[in-house]
Amino acid sequence: MEIWEQLSRQRVKHIVSSYRLGGDEANRFDLYLDELLQVYPRPLIELALIETLIDHWLTIPFVRGIEFLAQTHDKLKLWENQPIISTITPEQFKQIAGLDPTPIFGSAELPPACPIVRPS
Repeated sequence: MEIWEQLSRQRVKHIVSSYRLGGDEANRFDLYLDELLQVYPRPLIELALIETLIDHWLTIPFVRGIEFLAQTHDKLKLWENQPIISTITPEQFKQIAGLDPTPIFGSAELPPACPIVRPS
């Protein structure tokens, strides 16, 4: 595995561990997450994790484990057939994930590799 792949995987793991998303099913969660990492670009998984996190921000008890990851996967599948619409800004992503938003949103100097369409 190349260094960029390791760093990208570590970013996903950072989001998962920061919010304890694995829940009580950590082993099954990790297997499911590994499957997603084989299919989808890691920056897209990062965005889907954060978007799903925001969707459940006020849910008590907070959704974790396989249920959380299944909802993240649903979001990824939805994005396969339509434009990616994100309601968060790069700064909000940075605040929530604690990560540099450039791999997801691109830099100010360069257009993003995969444009994210904001709702009008």
